[in-house]
Amino acid sequence: MSLPNIAQTLTESAQRNPDMTAVVFTIGYQPDGNAIYSVLSFAELNALCDRYAHGLSRYGIGKGDRVLMLVPPGMQMIGVTFALVKIGAVPVVIDPGMKRAAYLRCVLDTQPTAFIGIPKAHLLRLLYPRVFRTVRHPVAMAPHGFLGAPALESLCEPQTAPFAAAEMDNNSEVAVAFTSGGTGIPKGVIFRQGMFSAQFDLLHDEVGIQPGEVDLPGLYSFALFGPALGLCEVFPDMDPTHPAALDPAKLVQTIQDHGVTNSFGSPIIWRKVAEYCLPRKIQLPGIRRILMAGAPVPPSLIESYTHILGDGEIYTPYGATEALPLTMISGTEILQETAALSAQGYGMCVGRPVSKATIRIIRITDETIPAWSNELCLPQGEIGEITAKGPMVTREYLNRPEQTAQAKIDQNGEVWHRMGDLGYFDDRGRLWFCGRKAHRVETTRGLVLPVPCEAIFNAHPAVFRTALVGVGEPGQQTPVLVVEPKPGHSPRGGAAQEQFRQELLALGALHQRTKGIDRVLFYHKGFPVDVRHNAKIDRLALGRWAAKKLKGI
Repeated sequence: MSLPNIAQTLTESAQRNPDMTAVVFTIGYQPDGNAIYSVLSFAELNALCDRYAHGLSRYGIGKGDRVLMLVPPGMQMIGVTFALVKIGAVPVVIDPGMKRAAYLRCVLDTQPTAFIGIPKAHLLRLLYPRVFRTVRHPVAMAPHGFLGAPALESLCEPQTAPFAAAEMDNNSEVAVAFTSGGTGIPKGVIFRQGMFSAQFDLLHDEVGIQPGEVDLPGLYSFALFGPALGLCEVFPDMDPTHPAALDPAKLVQTIQDHGVTNSFGSPIIWRKVAEYCLPRKIQLPGIRRILMAGAPVPPSLIESYTHILGDGEIYTPYGATEALPLTMISGTEILQETAALSAQGYGMCVGRPVSKATIRIIRITDETIPAWSNELCLPQGEIGEITAKGPMVTREYLNRPEQTAQAKIDQNGEVWHRMGDLGYFDDRGRLWFCGRKAHRVETTRGLVLPVPCEAIFNAHPAVFRTALVGVGEPGQQTPVLVVEPKPGHSPRGGAAQEQFRQELLALGALHQRTKGIDRVLFYHKGFPVDVRHNAKIDRLALGRWAAKKLKGI
């Protein structure tokens, strides 16, 4: 698919199906608990985008301007985003749940010329003028403006004239999205027109998403694909900065009310939905596919959906902000072929590469690799760092040359991205994920990897999840198993803890890769997790905690 401007796909959808519902938001609830929805058709959404595009363009926002956005989920968020893309401006998305210092560092990296946000966000301009010094065009999502920023609606006169979308080529910047910074500083990922075109092709051709389907976005940034693909986007009533806090009853009602056929979301979302549906024998037969990503998906969660979905399928795509998707595997294949191996410590199978993605496993090193060489590659079955290239892979980080050099390898102008993950290929061409490179544990007896080991201990019936961390200097680290028990199963007192510990060690003794793990610590509150998916375990933070516990601090 060659797109002159990805926003043009919205215009085309409006022309083909003007009256079809494009976007649905929950705006309240009736006394009986039923949801009240706000709805826009494709024609109405496109007209809203055109109105915003005219207003923001007259205000001085132009092609190539980076525009920082801190806009709550709603019609305005979708309208403003597509308006900016029509102009040729570059929306910048930073996780609103990020800590303030990290957020401000992201703003400095971006050097935005415009800032569209809620009043609370504009207070940051007053408190940190140096960080926001490049902002020339502030816009407030407020009825009467705020701190010198005019209200969005005041910029946009009522009109019906279409806005001519800016011409873009494959190298044109379309958006900037920041990584969550789970194993380092958050970095701005530059998305270009060609990358979006490749992702559209993959979602249509390999995932099978068709125009007219109904999508529920568990990660709001992915909702922007929906209108461009001709999908109806139904936004769940949830806090996007804290998906673990969602009310599954409300989400299930939304799915049933609108006939949702497709959804992408964190495993934590779908675990909560499963825990709600299973005891009530609720089924969701209209869903054709659920894509779970953001953290390893336990086979037990996939198995639970065999009782909830009809003919629908679970998929667990693998990728990152910098490269998505790279592989795909169905829940059926996991349950029938790979789950038993995962339970034995082989890692998590994430499937075969998608078309146009090339994936190689290279030797593990923390050094930069300026130029690609086939001599870097490891043979099938050997664990190393996962690298990828293809049209869905980004080329650089925004204003972060050092991090770009660490993550990218040049091959005659083509760019390989180092995923920062460890894994291997099996003899059937499937990729297996073994954990983050930054989380590897280097002992005197060799390399110990979190994901394969944790799966063995997670089989204990009283364990919710575990995290393997290393304490000490690399090469001489002590592997420590940190355990988060299931609610109501936390061992109290020395005798109970020792019995639990011995049961875990007995599990570990059954497998070669976990025999050397004899330090067990119990974490009596929820593990620290990432702000985006609420599912990726912060093993570095747990490692610092474990080091203090072992020292008796």
